[in-house]
Amino acid sequence: MRIHVVQHDDSIWKLANMYHTSMNAIIQLNQLPNPNQLLIGQALVIPDTTTPHIIQYGDTLWKLANTYGVSVQAIQQANPSINPYNLIPGTILYIPPRLHMVQPGESLWYIAALYGTTIEAILKQNGIRNPDMIYPGMMLVVPRQKPSIEVNAYSYQQDAAGAKSVNEVGSLLTYFTPFAYMIKEDATLVPFADELMLRAANAQRATPMMSINNFTSTSTGSNLAHLILSNQDLREKLINNCLQVMEEKGYKGLNIDFEYVLPEDRENYNAFLQQATDRLHEKGYFISTAVAPKTSGEQEGLLYTAHDYEAHGRIVDFVILMTYEWGWRGAAPQAISPIHQMRRVVEYAVSVIPREKIYLGFQIYARDWKIPHIQGASADTYSPQEAIRRATRYKSQIYYDEIAQSPYFRYVDENGQAHEVWFEDARSAVAKFLLAIEFNLRGISYWALGYPFPQNWALLGDYFDIRKF
Repeated sequence: MRIHVVQHDDSIWKLANMYHTSMNAIIQLNQLPNPNQLLIGQALVIPDTTTPHIIQYGDTLWKLANTYGVSVQAIQQANPSINPYNLIPGTILYIPPRLHMVQPGESLWYIAALYGTTIEAILKQNGIRNPDMIYPGMMLVVPRQKPSIEVNAYSYQQDAAGAKSVNEVGSLLTYFTPFAYMIKEDATLVPFADELMLRAANAQRATPMMSINNFTSTSTGSNLAHLILSNQDLREKLINNCLQVMEEKGYKGLNIDFEYVLPEDRENYNAFLQQATDRLHEKGYFISTAVAPKTSGEQEGLLYTAHDYEAHGRIVDFVILMTYEWGWRGAAPQAISPIHQMRRVVEYAVSVIPREKIYLGFQIYARDWKIPHIQGASADTYSPQEAIRRATRYKSQIYYDEIAQSPYFRYVDENGQAHEVWFEDARSAVAKFLLAIEFNLRGISYWALGYPFPQNWALLGDYFDIRKF
């Protein structure tokens, strides 16, 4: 797949002819609210059989042609705007598909073995339902190996809605995490309806991961975390209660998301993690944590001090970086997950945590601020699809912040109120994928399901092979 940014006079008909695909394929892949009204600056995912290649230092078209088994001319034809004498590292080049014409007597098993792939991958790539329906002269697209990655997604939806979300994208998930079991002062857990979600996760082979959180209905949970973390008996009781739920409901691992932990509880938190890890590993469970987006070990504050990156990386099985919410609801309008800020967090994280234990956090929602921003005002939150619907309704132009790698637009509503919206699109999704690939991270973790973003899921499957357990 490739990305096209809409220019003046573009139409679905024009793009379908330009990229040799169908109008309906473009409309369905992007779930366009009004196919007859494209927005200047809007990013569209175009279905094709090319393979995205991230240009590295030292790459040449001749080298890539030999690596991918295609001709230099074919690469140039697939990338008409590329300067073959100036390949810029970090940018994307689209490699034409690898084709195989079926010969008499050949089977899918033989073809898969010939190219070092699998029968399932060939069937999926070519949309073949019956493996016996190949014949001599048939042209097959042979899939290439992609980076392998793990993917987690949280959901704080109600049970039925969460199950629907999992059924829609669960084939692309390694783990699924209902959010969350809230902790009470006596270390018991608030009951949580998750049966339908767990059933859907198991049907999609998305390993269910239990999540616990210290938030309460009236506070950020700092005092509650202190009460639990500073008491050995309560810590043990909480672990036992988690194990009971995991055994009863079939969870395979635990995600600990303690936020706003008091700085003085840093070592208590580390001790709790070690205690929980030892107990869970004895029972055959894995354990992970979610941590605030720190850029150095010296970064202090209620969000940061108690999150000891080095200790988490040493103790638990993997760590989820909450690399989002720079553009939080109460802030002035800005990108929610600016890539330059995410990069700073990742650069620090890999200096103290093994890369094979790090998940990059990825939020998939939009924020809509009234402007000019008034201190104390709160932005609305909705899906990237709703952002495009709103931009279409108000005939807005889409802009793209190259530093933050994030799209945004402005509109004036029926009451004369001006708005500024920051959201995610195909370009910003790929920017995050490239960050995970560049640093060879273990996975990506989505916060959170329930915000439709079809471009992301199409591109995720195009860029990565998703590990399943």
